Amino acid sequence: MAKKKTISENDIISFYMDHVLEHSAQPKSVYSFSKANNFEEAKFYEFFGSFKALEKHILKAFFDNTMAVLHKSDEFQSFDARNKLLSFYFTFFENLTANRSYVVYALNQHKNSLKNVSLLSGLKKSFTHFISLLDIETLDIKQEQFEKIQNKALQESAWIQLILTMKFWMEDTSASFEKTDIYIEKSVNTSFDVLNIAPLKSVIDFGKFIFKEKIYTD
Repeated sequence: MAKKKTISENDIISFYMDHVLEHSAQPKSVYSFSKANNFEEAKFYEFFGSFKALEKHILKAFFDNTMAVLHKSDEFQSFDARNKLLSFYFTFFENLTANRSYVVYALNQHKNSLKNVSLLSGLKKSFTHFISLLDIETLDIKQEQFEKIQNKALQESAWIQLILTMKFWMEDTSASFEKTDIYIEKSVNTSFDVLNIAPLKSVIDFGKFIFKEKIYTD
């Protein structure tokens, strides 16, 4: 059978995701993977240097697809930082849910230490850059070094929040993952309320939600 001459990055991603879901393991080699999917091995290396690089790219691609959808919306452009972040979360998790079997497979072995997983390095870089562009209001400190530290802390805390939400989503068994939607809304609103030194009602409300979930799921 003649090898496929035209093959795209998305084709390779699709072939790879199908393989790991069918076999619960990576292909044994790029050679066997390309042969099984009827394309030249060299085509793989035009896009990716290894399966590890491919896996990193897949998770970052969910972010890229999310941002592409959001930037098509005139409404999104007019949102404040809080609503831009909420829109990101809901759209991003729609993308994850559409590919849930693969995402859970890819992350499940790391779910207790996702914060430092190299698999998420591309996603982290893109997400924290997105956070830096939101112009989230912070304390007005007239000192460049302190401002850098504050901005870095904001980006890291936002990243941890995303990781915690992903872990919650991975363990969510509610219909249509409605509990994840509640988690997103409460956690994002709480983080902004804390930054704005707003009343503690949302903090307490979010704490009650997490406590209730722990009681009934442990």
